[in-house]
Amino acid sequence: MRGTMRTVVSALVAAAVVLGASAPAAAFCVFNCNYTKTKYPIVLEHGLGGFDELFGVYSYWFGIVGALEDGGARVFTTTVSQLNSTEARGEQLIDQIETITALTGKPKVNLIGHSHGGLDIRYVAAVRPDLVASVSSVATPHKGAALADYLRANVKDGSFTEAVLAYFANSLGTVIGLLTGHSNPQDGIAALSSLTSSGLAAFNAQYPQGVPASACGSGAASVNGIRYYSWSGTGILTNALDVSDSSLALSSFFYPEANDGLVGKCSSHLGTVIRDNYFQNHLDEVNQILGLVSIFESSPPSIFRAHANRLKAAGL
Repeated sequence: MRGTMRTVVSALVAAAVVLGASAPAAAFCVFNCNYTKTKYPIVLEHGLGGFDELFGVYSYWFGIVGALEDGGARVFTTTVSQLNSTEARGEQLIDQIETITALTGKPKVNLIGHSHGGLDIRYVAAVRPDLVASVSSVATPHKGAALADYLRANVKDGSFTEAVLAYFANSLGTVIGLLTGHSNPQDGIAALSSLTSSGLAAFNAQYPQGVPASACGSGAASVNGIRYYSWSGTGILTNALDVSDSSLALSSFFYPEANDGLVGKCSSHLGTVIRDNYFQNHLDEVNQILGLVSIFESSPPSIFRAHANRLKAAGL
């Protein structure tokens, strides 16, 4: 019996490593030691083409995990297919959440998703509400992304162009996955379709929780006991040293509304809208690249810390 228990514990610890479980917070603390100490663990879900850590060193959530842990939060980062449908990514996420709840002994988690990750966590909350205390999306295109609409409209189904696009996208996703130590299936065309306006209209019809009824309004703050939140930015060129800013400046021209380079301001709304105009672009919102963000705006780690404290105050 003891041997069986040791095997179970060892398996859970190994799973924690795979999931990107945070190390326990430092025992010695001087200031705001419990500021981010939520009732339920915080689970961070990456966006399209994302990861938990590259080579086990470089984090998608640059500086954010540590900032949350410093205030007492228990944090886990997850990894799903870099490119796939929301439903496929969501099912992969459910498997990881079930392991997290088993590991921590907590029945629920607080989900925070960036970009496509915000759709994944909505899916989880809709099909497995028993596992979810809150859903918080960061720069997620809940009503669709204009760039995805453009690409889908100009790449015909079954065409040679679509086949080539799928090949290179899936190959890239596979490489990123391997660099993180994972080998999830890739489907770039399914990912693209999930992010279009029509794809999101269908998704929202099936999973409407927290989605605003109006074009740029707020959604229900709580559905089935799950709290819904969102925030996003409308900055583009925010740091002269960040080489990614120029690419986001080009993609921003596809959008008819203020945007962060990949997601429109109003499309990002879900549940309680904390703010939709941070001077941050799509990568800044998760403190990329290497924390090269605007010095004239709240830092991404501080925004995540404030939100964790918000969840704590709500008893989550």
